Amino acid sequence: MKTGMIGLGAMGAPMARNLKAAGLLHAVWNRTGSKATALATELGCSAAASIRALGTACDAVVVCVSADDDVRAVVAELAASLRRGGLVIDCSTVSADTAREAARVLGGGGIDFLDCPVSGGVEGARAATLAIMAGGDPAAFERAQPILKALGRTIALMGPSGAGQATKATNQILCAGVIQAVAEAMAFAKAEGLPLEQLIDTLGKGAGSSWYFVHRAPYMAHGEFPAGFRVRLHAKDLRICHSMAARHGAELPVVEATLANYRELVEQGHGDEDISVLFRLKEALFGAK
Repeated sequence: MKTGMIGLGAMGAPMARNLKAAGLLHAVWNRTGSKATALATELGCSAAASIRALGTACDAVVVCVSADDDVRAVVAELAASLRRGGLVIDCSTVSADTAREAARVLGGGGIDFLDCPVSGGVEGARAATLAIMAGGDPAAFERAQPILKALGRTIALMGPSGAGQATKATNQILCAGVIQAVAEAMAFAKAEGLPLEQLIDTLGKGAGSSWYFVHRAPYMAHGEFPAGFRVRLHAKDLRICHSMAARHGAELPVVEATLANYRELVEQGHGDEDISVLFRLKEALFGAK
């Protein structure tokens, strides 16, 4: 399938490179056109002048944008341009309701839609080792396998439209809890005067380890937090979790605490740093004492 890529940010650009390596990439589009032009020149594909132009030229489109309104806008343009039998794979993180709405809009024109949010960070996007959680029709999921296998290693159909996004929301709650624990533990270790590099190497092989500990505790040890998963984006995802839980009459303490921490970090000017910057707040607990 001639495949287009919409959204060339920290995740989308390496995903486009992997689609090219698999011989699938035909065209790219990005809201900032210069990014699309530069990547198209690098990869030897087309930089579409518009979403509609990309849809007209492609059989399938992978989308990786920031928010629900962005997905709705992209889907509206693709619904007007993709041919019947086309396929849209949305790797953005949005609400399950937005995914179900996109499936309805595209399905009315005979276009298949899969909500396929991903996990694994920029490292997984670059290495094509993302975990991909899908929602949608089983036949569309099977048809999408060549594209999904070019992007990830663990690929699962979780249920009908919206199930992929519900699974990603579950993942984002896990991320909130884990980064809270990692930041708190590292602040404690620093206050105790432990050798942090040695600590990471040792505990990284123990029962308390996690992906975030192995990959983000070094950021905390060095006091540098280059954007991998930005505070602003995780906060957006946790607000989705908050809204979904509220429909069940539930409040999630880990989500609420992390959102409060993120509001403080944004106010301090750290909104575009990696979520491991939460360490700054945990470290301050010991400094105040």
